[in-house]
Amino acid sequence: MLTAITPNEWACLIIGAMGIGVSKSGFPGISMLHVVLYAFVFGALESTGVLLPMLVVGDICAIHFFGREADWPHVRRLLPPTIVGILIGWVMMDQLDAGQFKVIVGGIILTLTCVQLIRTYRPNWFDAVPHQTWFAVVLGLLAGVTTMLANAAGPVVALYLLAVALPKWELIGTSAWLFLVLNVLKLPLSFQLGLITAPTLLVGAVMAPAIPLGMLAGRWLVGRVPQKWFNLILLGFTAIAAIRLIGWI
Repeated sequence: MLTAITPNEWACLIIGAMGIGVSKSGFPGISMLHVVLYAFVFGALESTGVLLPMLVVGDICAIHFFGREADWPHVRRLLPPTIVGILIGWVMMDQLDAGQFKVIVGGIILTLTCVQLIRTYRPNWFDAVPHQTWFAVVLGLLAGVTTMLANAAGPVVALYLLAVALPKWELIGTSAWLFLVLNVLKLPLSFQLGLITAPTLLVGAVMAPAIPLGMLAGRWLVGRVPQKWFNLILLGFTAIAAIRLIGWI
């Protein structure tokens, strides 16, 4: 697999690996960068098996840098519906039209992004919604299905954590622990589907050193961005990720 990669594809893989680090440091909307670049090199389905072990490496690095700031009640609230969503996605892997799913998920994320943007400037609108159980269940299910099918649940989880008004460092730490658990749970499912193999693990091992480099860059940026601008930038990247899923760009 490695010997067949061209120089241009190597550049895509390195940029994508650094993008994993940046996304894990507080900009999950950038997660679409590595999803798109790795799909370009390996194909949409095969790339999920290459990326998953790399994402676990990114989660471990994120916990090292940000894990102490986690808000555990929100981890516990999101975890059960997200695990159910992963199992649903696992069952759907061989049955779903991936193109249709991407449009549906992208539309939902874009709608939720618009709602959260409205709440930023009209905080009294929808104020009770994020604290209701159904909201966590719906977004948890969506995140679980999305992460199993496309390793692209970062924007969904970010929307939930923004909606419950977590400060940026708590948001990053909470995401780190949540995704470590979810991505580790996905490993045996991806093995069973034949997506993780010795060649895909070798690619991940070669690319892994670029992940903490991207995380250090993201950490430097997050530390210099005020909370309000952090939220708006996060929403902007999330909207771009949703539009990319839909296929408009």
